[in-house]
Amino acid sequence: MCSGTYWPPRTSRSPLQDFSGRRPGNYDLGGGSGIGRAICQRLSQEGASVIVVDLNIDSANNTVKSLTRGVPGQEHVALAADVSKYDSVRALMEQIQSHFSAPPRVAVNNAGITKDDFLLRLSEESYDSVLNVNLKGPFLITQAVAQSIVNSGQNGGSIINMGSIVGKVGNLGQANYAASKSGVEGLTKTAAKELAKFGIRCNTVLPGFIATPMTDQVPHKVMDKIANMIPMGRLGQPEG
Repeated sequence: MCSGTYWPPRTSRSPLQDFSGRRPGNYDLGGGSGIGRAICQRLSQEGASVIVVDLNIDSANNTVKSLTRGVPGQEHVALAADVSKYDSVRALMEQIQSHFSAPPRVAVNNAGITKDDFLLRLSEESYDSVLNVNLKGPFLITQAVAQSIVNSGQNGGSIINMGSIVGKVGNLGQANYAASKSGVEGLTKTAAKELAKFGIRCNTVLPGFIATPMTDQVPHKVMDKIANMIPMGRLGQPEG
């Protein structure tokens, strides 16, 4: 998970939003490693105050240690939360509100897990646990962030949910993961329609196969086949 922060108007210094200032604005869920850590690092380079959220507080703290602090008032915070649990998400939002005295302006839902097996052997527990983190998690975070923004009277915000190419094309042994990522797209499209009147933008990013601790768990022979289908002959890197 990542962070929350407000930002001033765009400037000509960067192709990204100028995030300078202390107010909360970028908050990345699942920011302890892989893509989430790379997102947090880039946001900090743009001047954002970043809240790194992960189930593992040590991973979140390690990400915070890697973040840039080049803007006066820039502050980074590590928090722990289980995005699949309603009470944990609500407690997280209270911590953010208490620390920064305002809701986040940007939330990145990047928390995700895999529990792979072929459909004929896939257990209900493995299916449910993946859906709880990968789909219920984005729902709980999207709802909580949107409610905090609307209730504060704040004008606008951005919610970014991490999907996957697997949600589009499927993948052997990943019925649960594919279903969760397809669901994230539907959730985000619906949220975008409902929240637009409040100035809240909702988008989904669909990465291809990226080298992360999660893909490290996939058998090498499977990853070799996937790499052979990619023109560059290798998986992508979290940093781009």
